[in-house]
Parts: sequence; structure tokens; C-alpha cells
Amino acid sequence: MMKTRIDDLLLWIDNSRFGLTITAAKRARQINNYFRHLGEGLGQEAGPQIRSASNKSLTLALEEIAADKLEFEHPEDGAI
Repeated sequence: MMKTRIDDLLLWIDNSRFGLTITAAKRARQINNYFRHLGEGLGQEAGPQIRSASNKSLTLALEEIAADKLEFEHPEDGAI
């Protein structure tokens, strides 16, 4: 179970709830794809970067953010 407060996680994403939501969702999707393709040998996605008692991809993503295991790139102005 995750015990990190959302306010603490916001410090890693420039105090942006939207940025935190998007980053965690994208990382959770990558973790899901990693586990889905694990037996197929595709290996296109990076697996979880931390050990956790949770098996939920969103919790793993938020724990990775809290542990500072992810690097963030902000898009340039006008780039979507």
C-alpha cells in the first residue's frame, strides 16, 4: 500500500496535478504492456524500476515517481 502523499509527489512534477496524472498514466500503461508482452519476448517497454508489494501498475508508477526513478521531459511550447 502506498503511503506517499499526493502533495509530495507533486514536487517531482513541477506542482502540476495534470502533469502528475499524465505521467503516472503513461508509465502505468508502459508497465501493463511490459507484463502483457513478457512471455512473447518482445521487450519493448521497460519493466518496473522498483520492488513493490503491489501488483497494480498505477501504484507501481506512482511509487517510481516517489522514488525518483523516472526522468521527465517537458514538451516545448506549441508541441503536443
